[in-house]
Amino acid sequence: MKWLVLLELVAFSECIVNIPLTRVKIMRKTRSEKNMLNNFLKEHAYSLYQTSSPGSNIATHPLRNIEDMVYVGNITIGTPPQEFQVVFDTASSDLWVPSLFCTSPTCSSHAIFRHNESSTYRHTNKTFSIIYGSGTMEGVVGRDTVRIGDLVSTDQPFGLSMEQSGFEGMPLDGILGLNYPNLSFTGGIPIFDNLKNQGAISEPVFAFYLSKSKPEGSVVMFGGVDKSYYQGVLNWVPLIQAGDWRVHMNRISMEGQTVACYGGCEALVDTGASAILGPRKLVDKIMRFLGAKRRGFEHYVSCSLVNTLPSIDFTINGINYPLPAQAYAIKDSSGDCFINFEANPGSTSAETWVLGDVFLRQYFSVYDRGNDRIGLAQAV
Repeated sequence: MKWLVLLELVAFSECIVNIPLTRVKIMRKTRSEKNMLNNFLKEHAYSLYQTSSPGSNIATHPLRNIEDMVYVGNITIGTPPQEFQVVFDTASSDLWVPSLFCTSPTCSSHAIFRHNESSTYRHTNKTFSIIYGSGTMEGVVGRDTVRIGDLVSTDQPFGLSMEQSGFEGMPLDGILGLNYPNLSFTGGIPIFDNLKNQGAISEPVFAFYLSKSKPEGSVVMFGGVDKSYYQGVLNWVPLIQAGDWRVHMNRISMEGQTVACYGGCEALVDTGASAILGPRKLVDKIMRFLGAKRRGFEHYVSCSLVNTLPSIDFTINGINYPLPAQAYAIKDSSGDCFINFEANPGSTSAETWVLGDVFLRQYFSVYDRGNDRIGLAQAV
C-alpha cells in the first residue's frame, strides 16, 4: 500500500521525534585551522544528553558548533548503549562507526564500538567498502540495537570500520545514511526503513532544520514535520527517480543571467556536504562572476565586499531559491571570506550539482519516502 501523503502529518505533531544536531566544521586542511579545532575540542568536551517534553515523544539534545559546518547528532549502539557522534547523511544509505579492530590511526581519536561488551550484538561474515567524496572506509557488517533519541531499531545492520581514511581531524565518529536501500553498500536494510518497518515511526518522512547564525537549534525530525521551523508553504519537488534524493534543477542564475545549469540539470540534496558542489568549469565561471580569487582549492573575496555581491538563484521545479552572499561567503581564520562552492569530485555524463548545508541552512527540507519527493520552504 502506498504510504500516506505528507500533508496529513501536521495533525500528528505529537508523534514527531526531534533529534538535535551539533554543528561542527569540516576541516579545510590548513595548519591554522587544525590548531583552532584542537583548541576548541580541549575547551569544549562533548556533553550531549537527552531531554524530553512531558507528554510528548519529542527528544532534544544540546548543540555545539565549530564555525563552518557539518551537522552531527548522537546515537547509541548496543546493550548497554555505547554513544557515537554521527553525520545524518541523505547522500548515503549505511550506518557505520569505528570497530575495536580498526587499524587506522584516525580511529584512536574517535569512539570505538566494543562488540564484546554488547549482549545484543550479532556478528556476520559480510565485508564491504565505501568511497566518499572526502574519504574511504572498509569494514565488516554487524547487527545490534541502535537508538536515535527515543527511536529504537532492533537487530539493525551496521558497518564496523576496520580501515578508514580522510576523516582525520573531524569531530565525528561515523555516518548514518538516510538514502534509499538500493544504495546500501552493506546490503542491509537502512535504519530509516527499519524504524518504519518496526513501527517506531508513524509516517515515512524525515526533515532537517540547520541553524544559520546560532550554534544551537539544529534538528533532524522523524515521522512528521514541525511547522515552527519554516515559514510559508512547503514546495514539493518530485525526485528524478525513486532511489536517490536527486531532483531536476532548471537553472542557476545571478542578477537574472543564467550562469550554470543551462537547459536544466540534476541536483542532489545532501545534508552530508558542507558546500555547493558542481562541475569545475562552471564553479570557476561563477567565481569569476563574483570576482573571487583562487587560493589553493578555494576561492576568496575581501569580506568588505560581501554586501555588494549578488544572490545566487537556484531555480527548482520553477521556483527560485535565492542564496544571499551572506550565506555563501564565510569569514575564514585568515580574515578573508571564502566562497562556499567547490568542484564536484564525482564524474558523471550529466551536469550534476550537490546542494549541501550552505543551501540547506536557508531552506528547511523534508524527505518524503512515501511519495518520492522533497519539500523545501524558507527556514525560520
